[in-house]
Amino acid sequence: MASTNIRYERLFSRQERAVIVAMDHCEFDGPIPGMINLKDTSAKVDPCVDGILLSPAMLPHVRHAFNYKGAPMAVVRLNWSTVYCYQWNYKDSVTVPAFRPAEALRMGADVALISLTLETGSEANDARNVEVFRSLCDEAKQLGMPVIGEYYPAVPETLTPDELHAKVYACARIIAELGADAIKTFYTNRFKDVVKSCPVPVLGLGAAKTPTQLEALKLAEAEVRDGAGGVVFGRNAIQVKDPAAFQRALCDVVKRGMSATAAVKKHNLKG
Repeated sequence: MASTNIRYERLFSRQERAVIVAMDHCEFDGPIPGMINLKDTSAKVDPCVDGILLSPAMLPHVRHAFNYKGAPMAVVRLNWSTVYCYQWNYKDSVTVPAFRPAEALRMGADVALISLTLETGSEANDARNVEVFRSLCDEAKQLGMPVIGEYYPAVPETLTPDELHAKVYACARIIAELGADAIKTFYTNRFKDVVKSCPVPVLGLGAAKTPTQLEALKLAEAEVRDGAGGVVFGRNAIQVKDPAAFQRALCDVVKRGMSATAAVKKHNLKG
């Protein structure tokens, strides 16, 4: 796997901005459009991106995406949480360890991603979620794996912009305090405050699929303008006509400060 110091620097320093393509959705949703065949999906990831997020168990099936010089890093999700399973209408946001870091490392992982949901409505759930986060984080770091901590609030679609910001502002810092080397979370209406309050880089996620590629790139443009250390885009980077072209445009916006409008024109993106 491509685990060079330069690649790590892009993910975990404030001097570089990183682009990660997320392909871990099927771990919670089952097969979804654009990710039916993960081997085909991974073949559409452009070498300009810094990492691919997926389940550790999928690494043996997509080795071609990582086995060349300058390839993206393998970022793997270690815990499994009911918070992502909208289709089953779970009421509590409970997380469990799905993969131990040592197992993920044997499969070829470079970086660990561990999610944490708080304010679940249950003190016991919150405490257990923190226990799972700390256990996996400690194991990963003992093996030399950097950790991206993901804050994902319960039922985010029900929150007002101010409520979402308040949760992200508090919990991003909490996850940093619990040992994460970088944070992945939602873009908020006062995202600059989130970035300023965190001692580690904050990566803005892509969230729901946007109606157009321009809108997705404008989201990335806003995230980096407000201080994000990079972005993690899934559906918006994959469920498009030409994923590699969109990803090159995304890298131009995130890494080189190009405007979303200019990137759409340069890469001839339609829709």
